Amino acid sequence: MLEDIKKPELLIPAANLEVLKIAVMYGADAVYIGGDMYGLRAKAKNFSLEDMREGIAFAHSHGKKVYVTANITAHNQDLSGIRKYFKELRALGENRPDAIIVADPGVFMIAKEEIPECELHISTQSNSTNYETYRFWYNLGATRVVSARELSLKELEDLRANIPADMEIETFVHGAMCIAYSGRCLLSNYFTGRDANKGACTHSCRWRYHIVEETRPGEYQPIEENERGTYIFNSKDLCMIEYIPELVRAGINSLKVEGRMKTALYVATVARTYRKAIDEFFEDPQLYEKNKASYMEEVSKGVHRQFTTGFFFNKPTHEDQIYEHNTYEKAYTYLGTILGEKDGLYMLEQKNKFSLGEAIEVIKPNGDTLEVTVVKIQDEHGEEMESCPHPKQKIYVDLGTKLDTYDILRRKE
Repeated sequence: MLEDIKKPELLIPAANLEVLKIAVMYGADAVYIGGDMYGLRAKAKNFSLEDMREGIAFAHSHGKKVYVTANITAHNQDLSGIRKYFKELRALGENRPDAIIVADPGVFMIAKEEIPECELHISTQSNSTNYETYRFWYNLGATRVVSARELSLKELEDLRANIPADMEIETFVHGAMCIAYSGRCLLSNYFTGRDANKGACTHSCRWRYHIVEETRPGEYQPIEENERGTYIFNSKDLCMIEYIPELVRAGINSLKVEGRMKTALYVATVARTYRKAIDEFFEDPQLYEKNKASYMEEVSKGVHRQFTTGFFFNKPTHEDQIYEHNTYEKAYTYLGTILGEKDGLYMLEQKNKFSLGEAIEVIKPNGDTLEVTVVKIQDEHGEEMESCPHPKQKIYVDLGTKLDTYDILRRKE
């Protein structure tokens, strides 16, 4: 019975302070972020200690949690800096993270010593694929393990049955997938000298590949019989929003969305849709079944590649990964987030150009979507504008309706 099952946590990524606040407002139970160092997204904007303090305080004020990633594979020269970093996190006091996500056993031990108030979660980078590994980490003091993406639902059910009841399983359910065992890929390092396990992956798996026979230089053959070429290393994007019941029955405690370099629009779109799907399933499974098509339609409005269910139901074959195309599908453009109100106009920082008279949409944290028309645009000096062509410009708009802080403006492509 659902009343006997605890609703799983919805865990959403955030690239920066703006996106963290959006994640909180649009339905996340917890947000995971990276600091300036030691997390596996070196190209993300990431959080300074001051941003972290503000973001964690904001999340806590709304009853939400924040986890900080420190999941690099550490070398000797990293260890003293990691120790200093954990001391700085501890010094944030009541605004310290709720958990630290680590992969490296040495980093794990340093975290236990330097920031004992924080829970320790084991990153998917540690490639945990069996219940004895979960028990190993539990006995060392970890409260949660992020499962390897290569596990099926049946394997996750077996894990749940063979680990302590108070040990948590966190599992990726949406977003990009690595072609190697949870990040153990050397393509980026080999081709560009940028280490994926230090956060600098160039996503070489997304490039187009052909083969050349040694005696026929210049004659490029696709590896699959596909006139568009092949993407032999390149996974489709994971999407499990149509399988919330299966995830819940498997005993997963935290449903994790990938995307710590994504925009506020992406995070809002995915967070509010998974929030709605989870809540409606627990309210009434028949309501969830009725609305499944609408969930899929809505998450498809975020930037994505073609979707897959990954390893949850079977081991994917090469045929499961043949693309119709390898480009991102982009249904909407992010225009900005409402930051406040002044003299009846609403302030935002422009993200992409839009114009007077243009039809756009407003999405709200409660799940509503409004179709509106741009009635007025002013710059910060009160001058009327026909359009707003300058990125990050502070502007004021009238969209013919009442708006609220954290409403997001988007345009259909």
